[in-house]
Amino acid sequence: MSEPLRPLSLSEILDHTALLYRSRFLVFIGISLIPTVVVLAPLCGMVLFFTWLGSSGAGSQNQAAAILAGLLIFFVLLVAMPVFVGVNALGTGAINHAGARVWLGEQITIRDSYRDAYRRGWRYLGLYFLQVLIVWVAPFVAWFVLLGISAIAAVLLQKAGLPGDTLLGVAAVLVVIALVIYGIWMQLCLSFAFPACVVEQIGAAAAIKRSFSLSNGTRGRIFVLYLLAMALNMLLSMGITVPLMILMYLFPWMNDPRHAQSAGTIMILVFYGSAFAVQTFTRPVYGIALILFYYDQRIRLEGYDIEWMMQRAGMVAVPSPVPEAAPWLPPIPRKAQPAQAEAPTAAADAAPSPPSTPAPDIEVTLPAPPRPGELA
Repeated sequence: MSEPLRPLSLSEILDHTALLYRSRFLVFIGISLIPTVVVLAPLCGMVLFFTWLGSSGAGSQNQAAAILAGLLIFFVLLVAMPVFVGVNALGTGAINHAGARVWLGEQITIRDSYRDAYRRGWRYLGLYFLQVLIVWVAPFVAWFVLLGISAIAAVLLQKAGLPGDTLLGVAAVLVVIALVIYGIWMQLCLSFAFPACVVEQIGAAAAIKRSFSLSNGTRGRIFVLYLLAMALNMLLSMGITVPLMILMYLFPWMNDPRHAQSAGTIMILVFYGSAFAVQTFTRPVYGIALILFYYDQRIRLEGYDIEWMMQRAGMVAVPSPVPEAAPWLPPIPRKAQPAQAEAPTAAADAAPSPPSTPAPDIEVTLPAPPRPGELA
């Protein structure tokens, strides 16, 4: 970044996001591509496997194929899911590393970004897990609990002769609206958790608290950013999916009823592939924009621009390095002095001191250093 740090408006943040993304396009795409491929490849494999299972009739005729399908689902849920979460956490940390460094005018590479994220991988994994728990898992748990309470209340109301089904439906709608509002609000409050964790090198719990304090006053602008990013995502998805669908229907065999299942499988793969491709392109937009919002809030609330200028000018005190220990040398003997000079008398102490005169130069003869082997 060549210009000085200063508070930015929403339009300026969007302009800087596009500028930084375009200046390091291949690097950001490379960082975002790794978690997308890790998630996309197993899903495509599952779609192809179940399509083959259904088309060949192996699921109904062969019990071993059904057991294999169950094992595949078990593998995806218990083994692949933690890998997906870990890779996404590292990818988010790497994008934040790259966004923070390029905003401050430093050079970035895909390898350096992932190496920095890997060094603090457990911290980013814990933060990602906490965000998933707060934003997604907690509303679902609350939904099931409230749904059970509403069902019990509806039964009791029906026994009392009141319209319990109507009240249950209204309560369910209100609960869904409240949980959606909660999820959006918590997502806005936690928007700066990863930038704070990456830039300030703090723990997951401290990063969440930091995000709550920094996002206060700018959550409306972040909400507009999310809306614009969602609109961009939809436009890119339509721009990729619609031409591919038109191109597929130009082939005669796609309209043949005998190939209806294969055509449906191809359409599903095209749909999911285009969705993940769009996610690869839009993921860095979120990361860069949130980093810019993070620095903007620190400038507005904490004067980070002044601190950064002082660091660049060398006005911030840097702790001096600890000097290394000097090598051991044998003590140097000095010439013995007379005993009278070392023990002055009390009369000499009581007498007034004579005027100071320059001391005569005393020649001290040092012994020659021992040769190698003589110290033994």
